Amino acid sequence: MSQLTHFDTNGNAIMVDVSQKQDHHRIAKATGQIALCTKAYKACKIGTSKKGDVLGVARLAGIMATKQTPNLIPLCHSIAIEKSAIDFDFCDKSNTVIVTCTVKTTGKTGVEMEALCGVSVTLLTIYDMCKAIDKSMEISGITLLEKHGGKSGSYISSCQDSNGSNL
Repeated sequence: MSQLTHFDTNGNAIMVDVSQKQDHHRIAKATGQIALCTKAYKACKIGTSKKGDVLGVARLAGIMATKQTPNLIPLCHSIAIEKSAIDFDFCDKSNTVIVTCTVKTTGKTGVEMEALCGVSVTLLTIYDMCKAIDKSMEISGITLLEKHGGKSGSYISSCQDSNGSNL
């Protein structure tokens, strides 16, 4: 079993030394979902919440979160984010909003944590903006869908079909 990268041989928490790594184009995509009651789902989807454009605000919050990841996760490196995008899909049968965050950079370390942070904050913002209608919303399924670039190469989750759609 290999040593965890954020601990030294004495078990002390450390920031990984990336100074000798080569720059690579890196991409990460993460997803998560929030299930809402019918009233909150409709207000969110069509933009009739009393707080305004729920998805617009949530998108901005998610993008901002990707850029703030090192301030939230103690051992993450500061990364120059070249792209951060939040996309929404809707499942009318289950009143669920599915959030996908894609982050790109060229650098010495990946952007998986940034994508996961972006999804998480987007979902929490939807909750915050809809909680007056529905306090029973459920956030679930936050996961890394894929990552590309760097020494470890590509990873594609088994949670996607061959078209990159979430299963």
